[in-house]
Amino acid sequence: MNDSNAGTMLPLDVRRIFDLLPHRYPFLLVDRVTAFEPGKRLTAIKNVTINEPFFQGHFPGNPVMPGVLIIEALAQASGVLVQLSAQADPNAQPLFYLVKVDKARFSRIVAPGDQLVLQVEQKRMIRKMGQFWCQALVDGEVVAEAEILCAERND
Repeated sequence: MNDSNAGTMLPLDVRRIFDLLPHRYPFLLVDRVTAFEPGKRLTAIKNVTINEPFFQGHFPGNPVMPGVLIIEALAQASGVLVQLSAQADPNAQPLFYLVKVDKARFSRIVAPGDQLVLQVEQKRMIRKMGQFWCQALVDGEVVAEAEILCAERND
């Protein structure tokens, strides 16, 4: 599938995501990008497997994906949105850091075998800061949502 608005071939696999995010194992939490609208929204997937290192201690015998990592996955998906949107300008290589989380809600446990669908929407971009509304879904049901604020790194 081709997203003609961005000239981006979808889906984007993890090899292409490596080009967009600095994260690597065990902290890369985006496996695939399935939809993208420049400067507006992105949908990505995180496949949750029992092989995730955090399941060893969270919790033995009852593996649960930590909520903070679901938020991190949403922040990484927001970063992919920013990076893909910036590709129209070859000089723009923004690197954003998560600086604030508001209105976070968790409504269901995420366990091995679940597929997180990460939906992020860019609400505004002002003075090198981006605000995003994010939701994580499993089987069409919202399991987590938050508003996040990211700031561009100053070198």
